[in-house]
Amino acid sequence: MAVVADAGARWRLVLGRYSERHLPPLTGADGRMDAALDQLYGRLYQGRSVRPDGDRGAGLEASAPYLVSWLDTIHELFPLDVCQQIEHDALHRFGLSELLTDPRALERVQPSEELVPLLLALKRQIPPQARDLVRRIIQQVVDEVTRRIRPEVQAAITGRVDRQRRTRRPTGVVDPVRTIEGNLHTWDAERQRLLIEQVTFHHRSRLRHRWDVILCVDQSGSMAGSVINSAVMAGILAGLPGVNVRVVVFDTAVVDLSHLIDDPVEMLLSVQLGGGTDIARALRYCEQLVENPTRTVVALITDFCEGGSVVDLVATARRLREARVTTIGLAALEDGGGHPAFDRRTAERLATTGMEIAALSPSQFAQWLAGVLG
Repeated sequence: MAVVADAGARWRLVLGRYSERHLPPLTGADGRMDAALDQLYGRLYQGRSVRPDGDRGAGLEASAPYLVSWLDTIHELFPLDVCQQIEHDALHRFGLSELLTDPRALERVQPSEELVPLLLALKRQIPPQARDLVRRIIQQVVDEVTRRIRPEVQAAITGRVDRQRRTRRPTGVVDPVRTIEGNLHTWDAERQRLLIEQVTFHHRSRLRHRWDVILCVDQSGSMAGSVINSAVMAGILAGLPGVNVRVVVFDTAVVDLSHLIDDPVEMLLSVQLGGGTDIARALRYCEQLVENPTRTVVALITDFCEGGSVVDLVATARRLREARVTTIGLAALEDGGGHPAFDRRTAERLATTGMEIAALSPSQFAQWLAGVLG
């Protein structure tokens, strides 16, 4: 990995090729760094009445072998965090999808949640010899998301803390008072320490009745992050006692992916990002899945940009609420929810039916579910 020590060289890298009149040219490793950056960021000058010098900045789409060479160069010359930013810009700012359609290029791309939607969007373009690699990349991301959110989801849903009952079985919630009282006989006066031989935990109450949770997920491109978290959440929830999960994805068509709950990677690979949106049709399908209304939750995960009939959508939501189904509309199911773009007018109309409207992280959604299921 090269290190740029000279301030002039650093400014030359920041300002790019059009600073050559005022700053000396770069050579050696600095020159290679400049050339690698220019191949990508030189595209910013295209269409701005700026004529490229020679053939530099000709683009990265010339050939797949060149893409592999370019990736090798940036990984050789820059630290990992810089490489990830360059790859992000290449994919998101400049749409260089070629990075994802060549097996050798895929091997160099850093797996990330941002990468998965691109892989899903390009899955039909990915050559057969790269499909196993794509699956492995998605699996890595799914495993990381699962590792991050599973503990909070399980803690929220498995059962509420019952502070009146105690157990020696690890529940994740220690009773400090009873633990100290139960170990007073181990007090070491000389060392002024209490040796803990037995730990007492607060008991957790289990769900007393089975609940059905139906995730109705909009697979339009803007909801890609929520689609990933929905697939992971479905697998986690399905593994909890007393919870039955269904997953329905939709655009203008409706597809029931409940049979893939145990394989979130395959579920994601079955998603087709993009296309129109018929939320009313999807919600009507979910209505048909309801068997026990008073113990059913329907979570509609969408940007509420209805391409079908808003009147039908609101009417279906109202029927569900009148049947005492618990409904929630999520404009986003992502960490740090932020300020998702969604159709506020449609969301407000759904809110009048009794549907709660929110943008939640997976852990916040789990906490909301715990309040309903408890």
